[in-house]
Amino acid sequence: MKKKIVVGIAGSSGSVYAHSLLTKLKDLEGDVTVGIVMSKNAIVNWELEIGKFSRNDWPFDFYNSDDFNAPFASGSAKYESMVVCPCSMGVLGRIAGGISNDLMTRAADVILKERRKLILLTRETPLSYIHIENMRTVTLAGGIILPAVPSFYSKPETPEEIYATVTDRVLDLMGFDIQGFRWGEDNV
Repeated sequence: MKKKIVVGIAGSSGSVYAHSLLTKLKDLEGDVTVGIVMSKNAIVNWELEIGKFSRNDWPFDFYNSDDFNAPFASGSAKYESMVVCPCSMGVLGRIAGGISNDLMTRAADVILKERRKLILLTRETPLSYIHIENMRTVTLAGGIILPAVPSFYSKPETPEEIYATVTDRVLDLMGFDIQGFRWGEDNV
């Protein structure tokens, strides 16, 4: 049975993580149904950081931010998990406050209320007290805060390998059996 996941791409810097995640999900295409919602600023940042963005480059279903008829806007569609990658502090704050003013925050609200897995790949530094409290609130509600902090145990040699240390963790948390560095199994 295919996994059903939602990918939200918010408007903070860190489009390279979204690109890495979508590339890995593309490789899993037969095993996963992916619904994507991007903020307007996400596309702006993608084009600043990576280059021209085209939905046609990806074999996934894209939904507009105001499309509350998207399947994952309701718990009855049984999407198993959601990641917001990258997750801006504004989106984090709206999720923490239960403000479902667009499809991304509505989907996150649905995932939390259904007790499914919500992963927020936060991308901001430094953090204010408000950011930390919002992270605490989402964590207490069952969400997972996964800061975009790469690891270096595997001795990554390219920027893409560095990004993958973060996106592999996302995929692990979503329950995908991926090949990646495993502490204690891969001696470096």
